Amino acid sequence: MSFDFQISTRGENGRARTGLIKTPHGEIKTPAFIPVGTKATVKSTLPDSIASLGAQAVLANAYHLYLQPGSATLDSAGGLGKFMNWNGPTFTDSGGFQVMSLGAGFKKVIDMQGDSPDEMISSNKERLAEVDEEGVTFKSHLDGSIHRFTPEISMQVQHEIGADIIFAFDELTTLYHDKRYQEESLERTRRWAIRCLDEHKRLTIERKDHPYQALFGVLQGAHYEDLRRKAARDLGEMSSSGITFDGFGIGGAIEKSRLGEIVGWVVDELPESKPRHLLGIGEPTDLFEGVENGADTFDCVAPTREARTSAVYSNSGRFNVSGGSYRKDFNPIESSCECYTCKNYSRAYLNHLFRSKEILGPTLATIHNVHFIVNLVSQMRSAIEADEFKEFKDAFLGNYSRSN
Repeated sequence: MSFDFQISTRGENGRARTGLIKTPHGEIKTPAFIPVGTKATVKSTLPDSIASLGAQAVLANAYHLYLQPGSATLDSAGGLGKFMNWNGPTFTDSGGFQVMSLGAGFKKVIDMQGDSPDEMISSNKERLAEVDEEGVTFKSHLDGSIHRFTPEISMQVQHEIGADIIFAFDELTTLYHDKRYQEESLERTRRWAIRCLDEHKRLTIERKDHPYQALFGVLQGAHYEDLRRKAARDLGEMSSSGITFDGFGIGGAIEKSRLGEIVGWVVDELPESKPRHLLGIGEPTDLFEGVENGADTFDCVAPTREARTSAVYSNSGRFNVSGGSYRKDFNPIESSCECYTCKNYSRAYLNHLFRSKEILGPTLATIHNVHFIVNLVSQMRSAIEADEFKEFKDAFLGNYSRSN
């Protein structure tokens, strides 16, 4: 099996839809949430657990795997899936976000220029990356060694990692960059996208004994409608070395309050027949906005990262199970949840685990959070098929907005 995408159902607003992505390692019913296994592992869980929670695929990070254990090691192991004993489809992002974010050294604020009024670089951290026309030079956050990513190197690394779906190397900007720089960056990303297609074609021929890897182009443009639409048209129509992108990733700096609007802009410009992945989005309210406006797949570290801090999801909102009010609460996290954690353990027990710093606490919370988010998007899929998405969205968010 190579790669294919078929639309199954269209929602009432013309954007929301269900479909089926076919990859060499299995199928993905869309819309779907893809848990993040940054370093070839979804933190705090076993691969078997992720499958039992309903996840159809996992996403790993090219930057982290390039540094450790090295993409050549994964290639020798037979690819990402075999290396981590995951039999389903896999994604890798290009490494661009992590490489670019080293230029700021502060959470998700990415400012490659360093000349913004407030110098959006953390004052106590060294700038670890610099961008130029050809690519990005960066220092490893592990040992300070110097490395370089170009569109060609990103393609080479991702081909060696061996994921079913890979992403073109792009330049990220922040909402702090002015429009002039956003325009320059968007043009650079367009040129890099052509180079990614060329190198992808070369590697696909050179590695013809390996399963086909689908290449998604990445759309930037921040909160500017004209730039987002231009990026979607440019990459949607792009062809080089006789190939086009197999799908598209919607990335970059996005104002959460305008998420649905921005996704709608690019969806209206992109080819209808190809899948759209919304990068780094995983909170329930954002997932509804993405699905409603035509995104097909999503990834985000939020469910696992928040679980490690005791934050868990319920139908009435997110809460910290380590809080004092849950010491003697013998109810499950969510009474209607069918996950292993909710069927076997109470809020009081999780409260005890987190307060006593037992490793099992993050594991049980992660199992619940991943199941909750994966199942929520699965319910959205069913609602679209039943032509009841709006009703499901209104009912869920009306309840979710309450404090638990």
